Amino acid sequence: MGLTSTTLLLLTVLVAIALFALTMWLWPRLARTSVRALAGRFLLLVCTQLAVLSVVLLYVNDKFEFYASWDDLFGTEQGEGVVQEVGPGGKLVSLQSEQAVHGGGRLETVKITGASTRIAADAKVYLPPQYFQKANRDKEFPAILAITGYPGTVDGMIDELGFVDTARDQARRGKMPPTVMIFIRSAVTPPRDTECVDVPGGPKVLTYFAKDLPKAVSGHYRVGTATRQWGVTGYSTGGYCALKLPMTYPQSFTAGAALSPYFAAKTDDTTGDLFHGDKKLEQQNDLMWRMEKLPQPPVSLLVTSSAEGEYDYHNTLDFLAKLKEGPMRMARIILDEGGHNFSTWKREVPAALTWLGTHLDKPVHRDEPAHSDVRSAEHPLRNDR
Repeated sequence: MGLTSTTLLLLTVLVAIALFALTMWLWPRLARTSVRALAGRFLLLVCTQLAVLSVVLLYVNDKFEFYASWDDLFGTEQGEGVVQEVGPGGKLVSLQSEQAVHGGGRLETVKITGASTRIAADAKVYLPPQYFQKANRDKEFPAILAITGYPGTVDGMIDELGFVDTARDQARRGKMPPTVMIFIRSAVTPPRDTECVDVPGGPKVLTYFAKDLPKAVSGHYRVGTATRQWGVTGYSTGGYCALKLPMTYPQSFTAGAALSPYFAAKTDDTTGDLFHGDKKLEQQNDLMWRMEKLPQPPVSLLVTSSAEGEYDYHNTLDFLAKLKEGPMRMARIILDEGGHNFSTWKREVPAALTWLGTHLDKPVHRDEPAHSDVRSAEHPLRNDR
């Protein structure tokens, strides 16, 4: 019986009702002071409370789809995602799959301040082992911006989802170039969830991610400035941002890999008023609208979802189906089942991150011409070591 099945929920409700009725019926008989009576009352109370709690947890899980199955709940589902290239109209073209292990490099804690937006946010920067090798001391490396969900923590992407281990291992195996990774929360102006939007009269978060952050990182580390040297990834809210950044700033990011993204900026108590009545701005932050109404830019996008357990599965298919003949390229990872959680995303990271790496240029010497979007060298990024 599936974790999210209606039958399981109804049976649990019936069990809870039966235990409650049994408690009411037996309670007068157990109203004595003997050890046996006390143990009986204790057992009835515990069982009833557990049954009611189970009903609540099953209902919440069914509503918000945290876990799609028993394997998903207990972490026993280990099958990794498979990248599937997508053609116009959402048709599949080819298949790829990857794996990951462990190894060296360095992780630095920094604060990245935007030169134009003045947003200052904490981040962690992963420098691969090749960054420190003598043969590469004059080379500029590609970079991947990794954005969390909301509220999210960068440590979750590193420790739980294994982005660093995957990037390090796949680079050693030649599956992707050695890459600098910048881990940052989507909420760069906490506690507000800004959905990577340039809020009228508020924080310019889209500009911060698309312009300020790459300029700051490239000015401080040996990171390239060409479009083909920058990619972006993220999960949930970060996944939405990982699609929106290449779609709105193709001159800054060549590719985006989005784990369980949604496709329009959400507005609720955590976001506040993001658009201030500006319907045009609201449309521009709706990725479905952009796919239909605007020219599709020359970028590559990967989206992931699960056929069972992911609430945005059908929207994901709709998004893929909007691909037209032209310069944009798309790929997907669709698991058979998996909820909106770390257990699922961890299975998708190896294939998704490796796919993203293959769309980036290898480290190049500084005297080699940049392909596009050369940014001036500034140093608004500070080490906190």
